[in-house]
Formats: sequence, structure tokens, C-alpha cells
Amino acid sequence: MNWAEAGFEVFGTKVLWTDLVGNVAALATVLLAIRKSIWTWPVQLTASVLLLVASINAHITGNALKQVMFGALAVYGWWRWTRGTQDGRELAVRPATGSERLALVGVMLLGTLAVGVIFFVTGLSWGASVPPPKGYLLVLADSYIFVGSAVATWAQGRALVDFWLIWIAVDLVGVPLAFSSGLVVSGAVYGVFFVLVLVGFFNWLKEYRSRTVLVPKEAV
Repeated sequence: MNWAEAGFEVFGTKVLWTDLVGNVAALATVLLAIRKSIWTWPVQLTASVLLLVASINAHITGNALKQVMFGALAVYGWWRWTRGTQDGRELAVRPATGSERLALVGVMLLGTLAVGVIFFVTGLSWGASVPPPKGYLLVLADSYIFVGSAVATWAQGRALVDFWLIWIAVDLVGVPLAFSSGLVVSGAVYGVFFVLVLVGFFNWLKEYRSRTVLVPKEAV
């Protein structure tokens, strides 16, 4: 048995170390993001690699592709935050502009439809094997979570406060979908993420508002 298949049994169910440690690392990235720590990106990259290995080992192609996406976005975010904190500067967070918000919403809507078609045609979404109309809705929810996760991570890399709101929108679909599908543990994890995301949003928004009060607009 190689390291990718190493694990332990809990109530007769095998738990892979790559899956467990990867999910713990993914949860840690949210806590690090709340603190605006640059470590959120290398930890997310580590989580993506471990969950990619776990997904390949479990033959879950769709989830494996998602981890590749998260890994690439982690590298991008790491680069952006490194530039934003050069010379000892603190990372400056800000709300998205009106045009940026329109772009984020547009990408989420069009991206969900486009990815949904790909997921359905290729069978990458488990909902593709479910009879319609329920199957269509499941594929749409799957693609929405995929695209929303990508958009949120990209916005996080640009230090936009709005990235927390995107994660909230994703969790509002992800949590009930997991529970309705019988994935109680995944639903519970999504629920924890949802609470942490709310905390992160208010923390970042509070920091931005305090910074704009302390620094007059004429001096910006």
C-alpha cells in the first residue's frame, strides 16, 4: 500500500489520510484568510494537492478537476498577496467596484450555465445520471458550486471583501445540497465554513471601514 492509500477505519469505513488532512487544511485556509495571513495560500495549495490525490484514488474526476483549479488559484492568490504586502505593508482589503461586481455576477451566471452543459454532457457531475428534471437541477447546483468557488477564490486573491459574500452564496446551495444527498458530514463541514465565512466578512468589512475613517479620502 502506498502513501496515497494510507488511512484508518472508523466504524468500518476507511478514512484516507490525504482526505482527512486535506479537509483540515482547507478549513485552516478560512481561518488564515480571516487574519489576512499570507499562509492561507500555501496551506490551500497543500490542501488542493492532498485532496487531488484523494479524488484520483477514489476515481472522482470532477472533484479532482476542482482541486486542480483551486491549486492554480492558490498560486495566483499567493503571488497577488505577496505583491500587496511588499516592504512590510499590510494587505489592503476593499469592496469591489460596481463594474467588478457586475463582472463577478456575470461570470457566475454564464459560467454556471457553460460548466453545467459540460458537466452534463461528459457525466462529470453525479447529477447527470439522475432522471430529469431533478438531474438537471443537481447538475446546475454542482456547476454553480464549482464556478462560485473559482470566482470567490479569484476575488480573494485580489483582496476583495466581496469574496466572502460569494462564498456565502455558494454555501447557501452547498449546505442543503449535501444534507439532501445524505452527506451529513459534508453538510456539517459546509455549515462550519458558512459560520467562519460570516465572521470573515464582518472582520474584513470592519477593517476596511476603519481604514477609510482613519485615512481621509484626499490622502488616498
